[in-house]
Amino acid sequence: MSRSLAAITARLPKGWGDLGRQVVVLVGVDLAYTFVRGIADGERTIAIVHGQQVIDFERSTHTFFEPGLQAFFLPAQGLIDLANQIYLNAQFSIALGFLVWLYLFRNESYYFVRNMFVVSMGLALVGYSVFPTAPPRMFPQYGFVDTLTKYAEVGHDSTVAKIFINPYAAVPSMHCAFAMMIGGSGVMVCRNWWAKAWWAFWPLLVSWVTIVTANHYWIDAALGWMVALAAAAVAYRLALARPHAWSFRGAPAPREAEA
Repeated sequence: MSRSLAAITARLPKGWGDLGRQVVVLVGVDLAYTFVRGIADGERTIAIVHGQQVIDFERSTHTFFEPGLQAFFLPAQGLIDLANQIYLNAQFSIALGFLVWLYLFRNESYYFVRNMFVVSMGLALVGYSVFPTAPPRMFPQYGFVDTLTKYAEVGHDSTVAKIFINPYAAVPSMHCAFAMMIGGSGVMVCRNWWAKAWWAFWPLLVSWVTIVTANHYWIDAALGWMVALAAAAVAYRLALARPHAWSFRGAPAPREAEA
């Protein structure tokens, strides 16, 4: 037991104390997100109105292509199943897995990326509380199909769905924001060309997934990418204030506790 603990400790870049602080930060942000999501859950009426406004805007600009895109892929059962699985896992399993890998193996870049995630979640909370929006799947009259319910047999009121899905958080798409932050970071920290190519493709894949599963409009994806860029800009400003602690590829940090 002691040998196993020692082996794990040896792999931690900055010890158990720093690891504990990172867990507290991420869990705290997630709890805040969940709290605001609970508030948004009671805004169905206004969320439907906002969703219709998004549809009306896209129709007025002749960019309301989502029903046609989804209809094109619906006959391909295998692709729809893949899209459902990516949608359910991209926001938690893949994002969390990437952060864990980054912390352990590219620790000099982890704190910048962590700050991006924290800032982006804060921006999302503002969007969700000010502009709760019903996703496309709640508008079957326009031809949208709820693929998670129909094909994956995951009801949006189920325990699984409530963990991974905010029912009225279409604007912005945090699936797309997370994918952009992970994808951009992956391109910069990975060394193999195939890994760089995969992470460069990841934001596009997730954007396709959110649309083809009728969980987001294209404008949600665009706004999600904008949130990611804004979060990166804020993280950059934070890095200027504490370059040793928060820069993306800063100098080796001193042996001091990191926030």
